Amino acid sequence: MHKFEFKKNPILWLEDAHFINDIYTGMLNPIMPFIAAKLSISMAFATIILSLSHIFSSLLQPIFGFFADSMVKRVFIFWGLLFTSIFISIAPAADNVYVLIFCIILGSLGSSLFHPQALGFVVKFADTDIAKTMGIFIAMGSIGFSFGPLISAFVTQFWGLSHMPILCIPGIVLALLMFKFVPKLSADLSVNNKMKFVSAFKDILINNKLKILIFIAILKTLITTSCSILMPFLWKSLGYRPFYIGCVLFGFIFAGGVGSFLSRSFEKKVGTANIFYISMISTLPLMIVFALTYRDFPIISNVIFVIIGFITMLAQPVTMVMAQNVLPQYKSIIGGFINGFSWGVVAIFMSAIGFVAQAKGIIPVLLVVSCIPVIGSSVIKKLFVQE
Repeated sequence: MHKFEFKKNPILWLEDAHFINDIYTGMLNPIMPFIAAKLSISMAFATIILSLSHIFSSLLQPIFGFFADSMVKRVFIFWGLLFTSIFISIAPAADNVYVLIFCIILGSLGSSLFHPQALGFVVKFADTDIAKTMGIFIAMGSIGFSFGPLISAFVTQFWGLSHMPILCIPGIVLALLMFKFVPKLSADLSVNNKMKFVSAFKDILINNKLKILIFIAILKTLITTSCSILMPFLWKSLGYRPFYIGCVLFGFIFAGGVGSFLSRSFEKKVGTANIFYISMISTLPLMIVFALTYRDFPIISNVIFVIIGFITMLAQPVTMVMAQNVLPQYKSIIGGFINGFSWGVVAIFMSAIGFVAQAKGIIPVLLVVSCIPVIGSSVIKKLFVQE
């Protein structure tokens, strides 16, 4: 009976798919310094390539979210997972930079297809506490994202980059299972079949509360992306092996998943506004401690780095649910803005950040980046004045 219920519970399959999909999206960051060394490209250019990955996996999510809200077919979650698993797995084995970029773009587009529709389906299938269900769904993605560095770093160090393509198998298998067990929706469950593209985006972008929430999501994503992309290059320069880098990134992102999972409980204890303040202000003092300890006290610095991951993601589910509740008819589009567009915007700036980090140093750049959410936290009070 329990097995039957598992097969019939679409939320479980969506959570599993989110976990697997985000394993692939997390695989490139820790091994990019070694891919760059193999292909003889600089850190700045490698940062641009990783930025392209985030742009194509994130910036287009609101657009795909529009089509996901306008249709009830499962095509995006199915093909999205297939593209992500196949092309991201192939990319590290590329023998020239053009094949690398081509595979990364296609794999990233797969993730961009998957996320908005999956977020919209979670809301449609959730039957009790939507905030709790969303927190678990986001946590599964974050935990999967954390396993990506661990898996790719292990394969890179012990088997070599050429063996990475074999990792596509779990994604292909789960995509086929998800297509079988995530049910088709009846046409009347889609409230936006006749939704207009321009009016939908206009409704979202003129809403002051949504603009603030998107801005907050961008600032928190700035911390996560900067740490995930730049820190592997710092550790490689200190002589650390791929699996070491993968383990630390695993801790950082896994802690973010735990933060997402516990988000609802923290919100009930300290209040929604304080969750935002804690998530945005605490990063700076933690980054200062990291900067003071990373050379002489690596264990302490790694613990601090993991705590940064936890704190940064603590408010993510709260941000998502609050945003989707503002205009519930656009759940997938808004999911695309919070979960995708924010990453895409940051990715555009990461290209410049990579060049500055190469010229001025990674630690000074991360310290400056950590100041930005502290300054931006001034908008939180405006968010609650409008309620």
